[in-house]
Amino acid sequence: MKAIGIPAFVLGLIAVFLLVGHYGFGAVTAALTGIGWVGFLAITGIHLAIIALCGLAWFALLPPSRSRAPWVFIWGRLVRDGGSEVLPLSQIGGFVLSARAVTLAGLSARMAAASVVVDVTMEMLSQLAYTGLALGVFAALRPQSGLAAPIAGGLVVAGIVAVLLVLAQRRGFPLVKRMTDVVARRWADHAASGLAAVQAAIDEIYDRRRRLLAGLFLHLFAWIASAGEIWFALQLMGRPLGPGPVLAIEGILYAARGAAFAVPSALGVQEGVYVVLGGIFGLGPDTALALSLLKRARDLFLGVPSLVLWQFMESRRLWHRRPAQATVLAAEKGRAVATLPIDGI
Repeated sequence: MKAIGIPAFVLGLIAVFLLVGHYGFGAVTAALTGIGWVGFLAITGIHLAIIALCGLAWFALLPPSRSRAPWVFIWGRLVRDGGSEVLPLSQIGGFVLSARAVTLAGLSARMAAASVVVDVTMEMLSQLAYTGLALGVFAALRPQSGLAAPIAGGLVVAGIVAVLLVLAQRRGFPLVKRMTDVVARRWADHAASGLAAVQAAIDEIYDRRRRLLAGLFLHLFAWIASAGEIWFALQLMGRPLGPGPVLAIEGILYAARGAAFAVPSALGVQEGVYVVLGGIFGLGPDTALALSLLKRARDLFLGVPSLVLWQFMESRRLWHRRPAQATVLAAEKGRAVATLPIDGI
C-alpha cells in the first residue's frame, strides 16, 4: 500500500497545483479568502459536530458492557480523519490509527478492531444510500448530462462489494482459520486464536441489530449534514447554490473518493470532481477549487492537533512502560544471580 500511496500522494499534489494554476491562483484565493476567519471557524465547528456524530454512530454499535464513554469514540474518529486527511496514508491507515487511539483509552484491542470493521461497513452502507439519493437528485436536475448511467453502474458495483464485505465479516474469518489449519498447523493456532477473538467480537456486535441500525442512520444523517455544511460554506463565499445541487455534488464526490481509497486524502480526485460537477451546476472552477481547499484547510485545522495529542499519549505510554520493564528485567537478573552455584562452599 505504501508503494502505491506515496506516489499517488505526490501525483495528487501536483494535480492540485496544476488545476489551481490553470484556473488562476488569484481567483481561487479570492474565492477562498472571501469566507473570512469567522466563517472558517463556523465551518470548522459544524464539521466538528459532524465528526462527533460519526463518533456516536461508532459508540452506538458496541454492547454497553464492552464499551467506553462516548468521548472515546469521538476522539477515535478525530484521529481517524486526521490520519486519512493529513498524513500521506490511505483511508485504511486512518482506520488503523482510530483503532489504536481507542485502545489507548481503555477499549480492548479485539473489540477496537471488530468495532472499526463494523463501523466502516455501516458507514459504507449509509454512503451507498446517500449516493443513491444524490444520484436521484442529479438525474432529476440534469437528465441530459449523460453521467447518471455510469454513476449508477458504479453504485451497483459498490453495493455488491458492500454485500460481500458483510458476508466476509460473518463468514470470512472461519474460512481463514480453515485455510491456515491446512497450510501451517504450527502457526494456525496462534493466528486463528486472534482471528477467532475478533470474529467473536464482530458476531457480538452483529447480534444487536437495533444498535446496527442506530449506527447506520446516524452515519446517514452525518452524510446529509455534511452537504448542509458545504451549502452554508457557499453562502458565506457569496456563491450560493441550491440544496439539491449541493446534495448531488457532495454525494457523487464522496462516492468518487471512496473509489479512490488508495489515494491519500483523495488529492487531485476531489478537486477534479468538484470542477466537473460544479461546472454542470454553474459553479465556477475557481469557486469549486476554493471549496476543495477550504475542506483541506478545515481538515488540517482539526487533524493536526488530534494527531499531535495522539502522539503525546503514545509517547507518555512508552515512557511509563520503560521503568516497569527495567524493574522486571532487574528482578529477573537478581533471581538468576541468586541461583548461581557459589564456589568453595
